[in-house]
Amino acid sequence: MGFRDVIKQTVLELYNGEVDVKQILVVMGVTLLLSFYLFVLYRIVTRKTFYSKSFNLSLAVLAVITAGIIITIQTSIVISLGMVGALSIVRFRTAVKEPMDLIFLFWSISVGIICGAGLFEVAIIVSAAATLVIFVLDQIPLARAPLILVVNADKYECKAKVDMVLKETCKYFRVKSRNMSENHVDMVYEIRTAKEDECLTAVRTIDGVRAVSMIDHDGETTF
Repeated sequence: MGFRDVIKQTVLELYNGEVDVKQILVVMGVTLLLSFYLFVLYRIVTRKTFYSKSFNLSLAVLAVITAGIIITIQTSIVISLGMVGALSIVRFRTAVKEPMDLIFLFWSISVGIICGAGLFEVAIIVSAAATLVIFVLDQIPLARAPLILVVNADKYECKAKVDMVLKETCKYFRVKSRNMSENHVDMVYEIRTAKEDECLTAVRTIDGVRAVSMIDHDGETTF
């Protein structure tokens, strides 16, 4: 038997062309359980951000479809090559804005691939490890995001008085924007303070200040 025959026989052994119905049911059952787990976990993780139910449903279905593809390409080398060619021309135009969405997207695909290959223990361990990392890192305290202070005043001369108040009540402040018109001026500050009520009250009592708003946000934190 030559080298070419050995390679041919090895490849044919990998693709036996037989699909066990029991194996398919087991694979799909485990994949469905992990898909449901991903569905619930994604809803919990995105409680503080924008939640998309359609994207969450797509994650669950994607794992099942991927598992089915992996089972199919194990049966025939012709189908596997055709599947590679078919999937290579698919282009996804939807932009993933949240990094966490991208993690769950790859997680769902990985679960489908691993379960389709029959490595259920690996899929469960990987899912458990990823969950542990997400919740542990989420509990690590980080610097608090700065507050946004919006001041509406009658004249721009009020800025000097506002700055004096912020120096006394804030650890840090910086002007983000200034918008001046004929009758009033709008100023936006980025501040860090532990005396939120005192700062808000002091700025509001300045002569010429019409209104003042303090906004908290969950955006990016700069150091």
